[in-house]
Formats: sequence, structure tokens, C-alpha cells
Amino acid sequence: MPHIHEKTDFTTEVFIVYQNTVLLRKHDKYNIWLSIGGHIGLDEDPNQAAIREVKEEVALNITLYDALRPFDIQTHDYTELIPPMFMNRHRISDSHEHITFTYFAITHTNTVKNEGKEQSEDIHWFTKKELTDPTLDIRDHIRHYALTALKIMHN
Repeated sequence: MPHIHEKTDFTTEVFIVYQNTVLLRKHDKYNIWLSIGGHIGLDEDPNQAAIREVKEEVALNITLYDALRPFDIQTHDYTELIPPMFMNRHRISDSHEHITFTYFAITHTNTVKNEGKEQSEDIHWFTKKELTDPTLDIRDHIRHYALTALKIMHN
């Protein structure tokens, strides 16, 4: 999805857990390990964007972690959204930044398809042991989010 605003965009990222692993991909432009995610469209909420981005990028069906939502109400004019586990703000360039809603999710298969617009050369289901390997080049916040997802979403 293209940038919606010249200075700030809202994005989602999803740390997907399958059994004792969490999915990360090597970002095609930045060559760093990240979760699955992307821009929130003007016609969608963060929950919808998270699910859509995962489907587009790795063709997985997911269920977002929903333990933080105080109640589930949906009427014709109101929807109680699933809150993110974390939120962050980070620079993409000197003139552009993202505000990101970070979600956790589960899936029932570890079979991914790397056929979307943003293909990655490397997609991997990481174990806790792999994530804690200090020689692995994973940014601290990504490592923290991935390890927290494994701890909370262990299924």
C-alpha cells in the first residue's frame, strides 16, 4: 500500500506463533528481520489491516490475540477493536515516520507462501533458542516482541 500521508503513516505488524515458533521475514528493502505487516488503508481499521497484510505477504490465516479487549461489541455503528500488544513510533527516513500497532496472532500451519508484492529472500519460523542467540542480527525490539509473543501465545 502506498504512503497515505507525506510525514506519518499508521502501520500494523503481526508476530505470528505456530507451536513453539514465531515467524519473521527478512525485509526486502531494509534487509533486516521484521514481523509481517504494512500500512493501514484509509478504508480499514488496524485489525483488518493486520489480517490483510498477513494474508497478502505469507498467505496465512490468523487469529489475533484478543485477551486485552474488555468486551466484544459490534453494532451497525460501533466496533470494539482488538487492542495491540505494543505501539511504537519510528523513523523511516528524515522526512517520514510510522506509528505501528503491534499484534500477536496464532495460525494452524507453518506453511507460508512467499508470493506477495513484498517478497523476502528469507522467511523463518524462529524458536526461543534461536531468538536468544546473540550472534543473530535481530533488532532488540523485534527480539523482545517475538519472545513475548512466544511466551504469551504458546499453544
